[in-house]
Amino acid sequence: MRRFRPSLTWLGLLPFAAFVILFLFAPTMKIVFGAFQRADGSFTFENIAGLFTPSILSSYWISIKISVASSALGCLVGFLMAAAVILGGLPKGIRSPLLTFSGVASNFAGVPLAFAFLATLGPLGLVTVFLKTQFGINLRAMGFNILSFWGLTITYLFFQIPLMILIITPAIDGLKREWREAAQVLGATGAQYWRMVALPILFPSILGTFALLFANAFGAVATAIALTGSSLNIVPIMLFAQIRGDVLGNPHLGYAMALGMIVVTATANVIYIWLRLRAERWLK
Repeated sequence: MRRFRPSLTWLGLLPFAAFVILFLFAPTMKIVFGAFQRADGSFTFENIAGLFTPSILSSYWISIKISVASSALGCLVGFLMAAAVILGGLPKGIRSPLLTFSGVASNFAGVPLAFAFLATLGPLGLVTVFLKTQFGINLRAMGFNILSFWGLTITYLFFQIPLMILIITPAIDGLKREWREAAQVLGATGAQYWRMVALPILFPSILGTFALLFANAFGAVATAIALTGSSLNIVPIMLFAQIRGDVLGNPHLGYAMALGMIVVTATANVIYIWLRLRAERWLK
């Protein structure tokens, strides 16, 4: 038998492995253990039981609704934009700038994104003032508030739509021309082709991307805190209030809330990976 000789090529993975261990695995384990501890370090289930109080359950429910709304709208708009560019007969030169912008916008979040939407749709934002002075349309009087449920949902769409475009574009590219031609030979209309052939093939990709967008929105922290502050009772804001160290805070309850967020986002990502693998069977 040959003597085992470790390959030096594995050394290239060491920086990435160290990064994952230090900034992903170790903090996650601290959250998991901290969720089952008291301030003195003793074991307890009190923090987990605290997740079922009305205020925390309400914050989870609001976060889930915002994530579902932004994911559904992001999937719909992103899919239509990607299909229009790839299959709609638009100039080919549009595709590259759209994908480039999507790659940048899908990672644009946090304080800059919150400031951009406050400066645009806030009480004294550019669009708000322009509509009121030029057309007499008062968005505040109509019930729109950027610091509300729909305000945060619209803000999330700025990175949800580009992420949908980036993920669904390869799936739409995978639709073979022979499938459409075969459907036309058999007498199918364009609507029947999409309803009976294209959409069933793309459905696992669309549903998987929805799960990924849900996890992306549910775990967004900096944008929500910078935009709404304490005016909207969502999980990241309540979590921040628990761990920031004031007299009313309970860091270990914050660990339990963070553990709940990890469970929700991990479940969504597992669903995405599973559906993605199923979708790739059709696209090979």
